Amino acid sequence: MSSAPRTSATRRQVLAGSGAAAAIAFTGAFSELFAGTAAARGHDGYGPLVPDPDGLLDLPKGFRYRVLSREGDPLRSGEGLVPGNHDGMAALRGRNGRIHLVRNHENRHTARIGVPTVEGLTYDPAAKGGCTSLELDGRNKVLGERVAIAGTAVNCAGGPTPWRTWLTCEENEDKAGTNGYTKDHGFIFEVDGADPRRTGAVPLTAMGRFQHEAIAVDPKSGIVYETEDAFDRPFGLFYRFLPEKPLGGTGSLRAGGALEAMRVPGVPDLSSVQETGTSFDRIEWVPVPDPLAAQTPIRFQDFGPKGITHAQKLEGCYWGGSSVYFVSSFARSDEGSAADHYGQVWRYEPGKRRLTLVVIFGPDTDVQLPGESPDNICLAADGGLMVCEDGGGAQHVLGVTRRGEVYAMARGRQNIGTPEEPEWGEFAGVAFSPDGSTMYVNCYTPGTTFAVTGPWC
Repeated sequence: MSSAPRTSATRRQVLAGSGAAAAIAFTGAFSELFAGTAAARGHDGYGPLVPDPDGLLDLPKGFRYRVLSREGDPLRSGEGLVPGNHDGMAALRGRNGRIHLVRNHENRHTARIGVPTVEGLTYDPAAKGGCTSLELDGRNKVLGERVAIAGTAVNCAGGPTPWRTWLTCEENEDKAGTNGYTKDHGFIFEVDGADPRRTGAVPLTAMGRFQHEAIAVDPKSGIVYETEDAFDRPFGLFYRFLPEKPLGGTGSLRAGGALEAMRVPGVPDLSSVQETGTSFDRIEWVPVPDPLAAQTPIRFQDFGPKGITHAQKLEGCYWGGSSVYFVSSFARSDEGSAADHYGQVWRYEPGKRRLTLVVIFGPDTDVQLPGESPDNICLAADGGLMVCEDGGGAQHVLGVTRRGEVYAMARGRQNIGTPEEPEWGEFAGVAFSPDGSTMYVNCYTPGTTFAVTGPWC
């Protein structure tokens, strides 16, 4: 996982000490992030965090958690142990009120506990990443837990589809023969949490081979938007995939389609845009020369004399109203970006071909405030947002009201360091149940999946 800007530890320590709603640390038209969502009820957070006597998860008064799954425990299916490095996740509606919680495992080839290989569900036996699926009843009792896909690499994020499957993304572009892998990596795979054998372990090659992060699907057109979290220059691109058979459920994405990358005329690097509200019309979409990146990674390929638009740390991605929103977690000029920032949220309106910088996170107002390096992001039951910050120091799930106020929703208490130099595993995969009654979230390490219930409003 990536590191956050240098102020992150201080900012998190201040938030941890206050325990209450924090002042805003954002600039921009924050209300635009909630387009198409239910009306918020106007709260300012849920109050200070209460220390957990069991040392796992601090929550506001009135909230409680249940541990659904922990790394190293036996899978209920008997297929092996629960893998580590819990990351992106989705809560998909099942039959008879059940929920299928599909969870990524961002395992590299060096992982201590990899996803167990299962016949018919394994892409590359040498890879240790993949997904597991938990089946829950309406009260979050675990009814089953099994491997959903295995043999993939560095499954970071992804996104749900309108037909109730999960697209898991490999944040890796190693080719066969690298790090012991027997097949090329860097693909998206579709996972059916209810019946994993229906989707199997088939790479959706037309959607591109690169360091994938997250996706969002336009529910009307079926177009899939994809972010790329490349670790070196030139940084990642923002893509769209136009499927030959849109919105057809399992099988349709395998039919192929066209992969294109976004070009913002005159803007080679999104970090150079520093004013919220800045818009660009007539956004161009340029065909990717070689989506499989047989010889050259896509971001290095020749997109013509006008070039292509890059951005550092492209991560979270979701659909809201009639737009797709995507996150750049941070940009650092000393690492090659055109300018510095502590997190941007962009909105693209397909109907108008318009791109707008909606929000900038960071210490523009006060470096002691929380609100930087947004990573996993989801719409909350109360009409606001839940954001997992990505960095060092104390680790939180932050809530954000529709008025842009930031508050601590949860703090991890599992110390993976020492008493003298404590460290905490970051949060990932925040998601809500279809009825909004439960927030699910992962601790990345030690891999732990929580279900949080309480007076959501």
